Amino acid sequence: MSIRFRFTLLYNAILAVTLTIFGMALYTIQSNSTLQAIKKEITRSSETLGASVLRTVMGENGSQAPQKNPDSNLSTAPSIPANPEISNSQGEPIPPDNFPPPKPFSSFSSDQAFQRLPEREIVRVADADGNLVASPYGRKEDALPLSQDALDSLKNGREYWETASVQNQDMLIYDRPITKNGQVQYILQVARPLTERNHSLQVLGNTLVLATVFTLVIAFGIGWVFSGITLQPIQRITRTARTIGQERDFSKRVDYTGPQDEVGELAVTFNSMLSRLQDAYQKVAKSLSQQRDFVADVSHELRTPLTTLRGNLGLLVRVPPIPEEEQKDIINDMVMESDRMIRLVNELLRLAHADAGRNLKRERFNLTPLVEECSRQIQTLDITRSVTWNCPDDLCIVGDKDAFRQVLLILLDNAIKHSSGSITITGSRSGEKVLVEVRDDGEGIPKEKLDRVFDRFFRADEEKSSNGFGLGLPIARSLVEAQGGNIRIESAEGKGCQVFLDFMNN
Repeated sequence: MSIRFRFTLLYNAILAVTLTIFGMALYTIQSNSTLQAIKKEITRSSETLGASVLRTVMGENGSQAPQKNPDSNLSTAPSIPANPEISNSQGEPIPPDNFPPPKPFSSFSSDQAFQRLPEREIVRVADADGNLVASPYGRKEDALPLSQDALDSLKNGREYWETASVQNQDMLIYDRPITKNGQVQYILQVARPLTERNHSLQVLGNTLVLATVFTLVIAFGIGWVFSGITLQPIQRITRTARTIGQERDFSKRVDYTGPQDEVGELAVTFNSMLSRLQDAYQKVAKSLSQQRDFVADVSHELRTPLTTLRGNLGLLVRVPPIPEEEQKDIINDMVMESDRMIRLVNELLRLAHADAGRNLKRERFNLTPLVEECSRQIQTLDITRSVTWNCPDDLCIVGDKDAFRQVLLILLDNAIKHSSGSITITGSRSGEKVLVEVRDDGEGIPKEKLDRVFDRFFRADEEKSSNGFGLGLPIARSLVEAQGGNIRIESAEGKGCQVFLDFMNN
């Protein structure tokens, strides 16, 4: 499942929950409001109908007014006096306890009060036990349901609302007690069918469901399109990464021109990572190339003395043996080649230690005495050469003293080998750095070879450098950089060579 599909699905799930909650709330509000409207209408009808219908039930000259439930929020109809004065046919008052008995059911039902009721009104009168005593059309089978809970509430003088199914039709029934001397005598029932309300609610529910489904379908399509547009930079990043993985071309970048939001930040971060990967890949490729060259050069340097040793050993074991004088010369050659291999191995070991920065100390020391010591030491190799130095007496640097001595000896040894004039060492301060310059007046280094002087086994002049292995300057650079310094060479052919070192003085 793609992230685009998951995003779209998530948005639609949130929208579906929102629409469902909204639809349920709207449906509930509409259901309650229509029910309350019907209740108000029934209550108003009961107040007007009750007065006329109950006169017929209680007698022509008086009736007991229906009592309003104090808990009801509905208005109360004009009431009839609680103790009405009822007269007989001769005009004599009848006490309340001697009210005439109710008329027969058929007489009640045929009374004009029932006959004048609107056709939509459903009115029933029951006695205190719930038995039907009057209905508009005089049919006993038309009695409205009256639950036990309703009877219990009515006997306590409280009105009661209930919903029941009458002839497969839902009815809202309003039960209202009619009392005389505190006793429930009759129960007035007014009902309305809920068919129209239920139908309208069903239509509303179906409309909400269809609208929700339609909205979700439209929203899914729109969300799918917009999520695709939003995720286009990520798709470009994916394609770029796939192309890089296949072609190993770290020079490619993600083309993003949108806003600097989360996606934009991702694109910038990815491009930055590609830049670092490109640099690292180039360094690794260069390192591997140098390693291959290094192995080839080491093999070449070792092959020559080993070939010489093998050939000389073959001469020594010849039969008949060669003359003694020739044997001595052969042995001397073997010793020289062995010494050469030992020097090569020692140089390689020094280079490995320099690359690893092994056992380098960080201490503050005076540079001037060290320069004097190295100058005197190098002059022993060629007493005819002049080595001068110009350094302040208190010139100090922070680093490894032995490593710096080795760097100076390498630079001075190269100057001795590749120049015939004087050699000058100059030391100075520049802010927080100490600058050291080693200058000679030799033939210099051609411009096209200057960039390779720090490559291992590289020698600018193969013929004049037969005694070296081309490892001196690489060792010097490794030692300088391991101490946080820098080394660079400036030279021109026929104008000598200048080597510049800089170190921190604190």
